[in-house]
Amino acid sequence: MREQRKFQNLNRSYSDAIRRLHGLGIMVNGSFVFGMDRDDPDVFERTVEWAISQGIETATFHILTPYPGTPLYQRMQEQGRLLHQNWDLYDTRHTVFRPARMSPQQLEEGYWRAYRDFYRWGAITRGALAKETWPGRARHFAYAVGWKKLEPLWDLVLRARRVAYMRPVLERVLLGLDRHHQRQHVDWTARSTPPVSLKVIQS
Repeated sequence: MREQRKFQNLNRSYSDAIRRLHGLGIMVNGSFVFGMDRDDPDVFERTVEWAISQGIETATFHILTPYPGTPLYQRMQEQGRLLHQNWDLYDTRHTVFRPARMSPQQLEEGYWRAYRDFYRWGAITRGALAKETWPGRARHFAYAVGWKKLEPLWDLVLRARRVAYMRPVLERVLLGLDRHHQRQHVDWTARSTPPVSLKVIQS
C-alpha cells in the first residue's frame, strides 16, 4: 500500500512536470527503461498508454543493461542472472540478463512492441489530442510524424550531409504551427534546442 502511494505521487510529479513544460511550449521526449525487477509482461502496454495520455511528443525505450564495473552488473553477476558477455549486445536493445518476472524473450519483444505501439498513427493522433489547443495538437502531430514516420527521409538527408539546410525549415514549420505561444512572452530561444528529454522509469 505504501509502495503504491509512493508510485502514485511520483506519477503525479511527472504529469505535473510534463504539463508545465507543455505550457511553456516545450516539447518532451520521454525516455523509458524496461527490465526492473518489479516489471511484469504488462509493463510495456501500461508505459505506452501513460506516455500517450500525457501528450509526450516523442519517446525512446531502453532495456535495462548491466554495464561492467557498475553495482548493477556486480549484483546480476552474483545472482547468476547474466546471460553472456557478448559486449556488442550490451546496447540497451538486447536482453543480456535474466529478468525477475518475465523471460528474456518477453522483455526484448516487449521493448520492440513499445516502439511500434507508441508510433502507430492512432497513438500519434491520440497523443496530439491530449493537447489543449489545435495549434498545439498540430505541432505535436507534425513533430512526431517527422521524427519517426519520416526516418527514411532523414537517413537520406544525413547521408547527403544536408542537415544544416533542413533545420531552419523544421524550425519554421514548428513555429508556424504554434504561434499562440508568442502571446505568452515565452523565451523563444528555447525553440532552437531539441525537445526536453524526461527520463522515466515506469513499473
